[in-house]
Amino acid sequence: MSSTLLKLALPALAVVLAGAVQAEEFTTKDVKIKVDVVASGLENPWAVEVLPDGAYIVTERPGRLRIIRDGQLSEPISGLPKVAVRGQGGLLDVALSPDFAQDRTIFLTAALAYDGGAGTGVIRAKLSKDERALTDVKTIFRMKKVGRTGRHFGSRIAFGTDGTLYFAIGDRGDMKRGQDFFDHAAAIMRINTDGSVPKDNPFADGSKALPEIFSKGHRNAQGLVFDPMTSGMITAEHGARGGDEINLPKAGLNYGWAKITYGKNYNGRKIGVGVSAPGLEQPAHYWDPSIAPGALVVYSGKMFPEWKNDILVTSLKFGLISRLDRDATGKVTSEERFIDEEFGRLRDIIMAPDGSLLVTTDEADGQLLRISRAGDAS
Repeated sequence: MSSTLLKLALPALAVVLAGAVQAEEFTTKDVKIKVDVVASGLENPWAVEVLPDGAYIVTERPGRLRIIRDGQLSEPISGLPKVAVRGQGGLLDVALSPDFAQDRTIFLTAALAYDGGAGTGVIRAKLSKDERALTDVKTIFRMKKVGRTGRHFGSRIAFGTDGTLYFAIGDRGDMKRGQDFFDHAAAIMRINTDGSVPKDNPFADGSKALPEIFSKGHRNAQGLVFDPMTSGMITAEHGARGGDEINLPKAGLNYGWAKITYGKNYNGRKIGVGVSAPGLEQPAHYWDPSIAPGALVVYSGKMFPEWKNDILVTSLKFGLISRLDRDATGKVTSEERFIDEEFGRLRDIIMAPDGSLLVTTDEADGQLLRISRAGDAS
């Protein structure tokens, strides 16, 4: 029996309860934290969200969606469309509708196979009341142009205050697509939740760019949130060698990939024209050497007041969390790193309602972790 079939046949054996494993404690600059394993046995978990009753809904990149409640891992939820599992592609982000408690609607990003290749798509569906199936499943977005590589699908989802849906798509492993405004690759998209184009999109008429594009020149953004301090968007993006970035995307602007970058090609050669050029935006922060950023969250909870408005970014390469301290204007002033390589590749990070942090590990035997304040009895 394959390892995948074994996981499907024996899901209960794949679960590790938080109380069954000794929590690990770590000392950071400002606070001591503990890390509990909520569940293990997940295959490359990509994203997590918290349901209204406190349970967790988790995507696995090979194409499964599961719920973790009271330490128990559900069977895969049925009804999910087939996804293209190749390289970095598969089932990616999950986001709950802002009105999920009433409409039970979720949104997913995934690599989808069509037109002889694969591209990033957005799926809308309803979660059945018994949580066993997806219904009313519809693909509301597909890339205009697919790619044949297994790289750089993106992708994260965030909702604007007006209810529009933003999501990121990478350059699909082809840097030439980064500056083509009639290509969805290497861009942040903005659509309505039915897949239509908002009338106030920067290129809504389609004359200068594809109408879904909000901003362009993003190599491979896998973190995307709205900042509670500034209300602006923040992305975490994979660069090449030495060019991972934090950007603050704004409507209609160009963030440079692959004309400008602080990174080099993996063979050591220069990319583009350098680190700046007229009409192209600069990153708010960049890493050299690269950390391979996963997701990010701006901390706004009560559990860690020391981190208020700081940006927390996961690292796939080093298995750490990068905390970017910011001043009152939102400018990054310093960086702290913690949990180095203790749990493997760290992918998603979100803030739970109680202010703790939930993190997924991108491993074949992946875990859902909970980071809380040491000494907290919860």
